Amino acid sequence: MFKEALQNVVDETDGGLAGLIMDFEGIPLETYVRGESAFDIETVGAEVSVVVKSIQRATEMLEAGETKEVAFKSEKMVTLIRVIDATYFIALTMSPDGNFGKGRYLLRTTAPKLMAELG
Repeated sequence: MFKEALQNVVDETDGGLAGLIMDFEGIPLETYVRGESAFDIETVGAEVSVVVKSIQRATEMLEAGETKEVAFKSEKMVTLIRVIDATYFIALTMSPDGNFGKGRYLLRTTAPKLMAELG
């Protein structure tokens, strides 16, 4: 179920390169890479998990509520992260010219399905 969900998010997003479901300790539950990607999605996820945990702590300190989504854009890729629950998140890495809105939508609609499977 997890591989299919990731494949759907990546393949249905214009510019989608890879996706993963990972826990906040940096351990991947599942990954999917479209075609011959030149980067290691597990390394991206492990580094991102540290950033997301820091953002979660900041939103707690600011009493802004739970962190739901994080995105960052670099010269070579865009990474979108959707928090599934207190343990896991789903991430989509895409090309900078990819469909950011579609990626966000697919992550938002896929996360509750994954939460049901993980729970």
